Amino acid sequence: MAEIRASTVLPARRTDIELQTADGLTLVGELAVPEDRPPVATLVCLHPLPTAEGMMDSHVLRKASYRLPALAGLAVLRFNTRGTSSDRGTSEGEFGGSDTERYDVAAALEWAEYHDLPRTWLLGWSFGTELALRWGRDPFVEGAILLSPPLHRATDDDLDAWAEFGRPLVALVPERDDYLQPPEARERFKRVPQAEVIGVDGAKHLWVGEPYVRIVLNEIVKHVVPEAYPLPTEVS
Repeated sequence: MAEIRASTVLPARRTDIELQTADGLTLVGELAVPEDRPPVATLVCLHPLPTAEGMMDSHVLRKASYRLPALAGLAVLRFNTRGTSSDRGTSEGEFGGSDTERYDVAAALEWAEYHDLPRTWLLGWSFGTELALRWGRDPFVEGAILLSPPLHRATDDDLDAWAEFGRPLVALVPERDDYLQPPEARERFKRVPQAEVIGVDGAKHLWVGEPYVRIVLNEIVKHVVPEAYPLPTEVS
């Protein structure tokens, strides 16, 4: 048995994809699916702020794509929002401050639906949580998991709309977050009766450190595919 480490890449079928937005842009991305079986559910990943180096390869999202297809049977769809670059390439367009990115979220969900990916959940991190809350209320979406939600661009109106939407909402909030810490998060998310706020002791906004990555990935699996929880820490 070998321990799963920060650099571990487990087997999966990984395919470069392109998304077409309703306003005429091409976005670059990747789909990772289990190597030897159909996926049981899907994560559509929405990355942190691109003007602060957020992208589809931001480490928690990258590690989700490296591990969760093999360990939990998940499909993991990552992409660069408009104007964002990574090793995969640069998506067309310019940063829209979360407004025009509504078309990017819609394009990813349309791609997932067209390709018959099952049980789609949004996985947003920081800026990506704003996109999930503002633009993720699609009938195709089963729920959303929010990592380090700042609740800056997403307002109480968006929370009220998600409450009416009725789908599960799980917020993982670092104890030492720079923007929103667990006590305030619990107060803000009271507007969403079905929201679950999970404070993570010792964690910071960027979830640096393998112990915190494992907490995040385990909570994702616990809510999306509970039969795969807890994740193993070793592989053969």
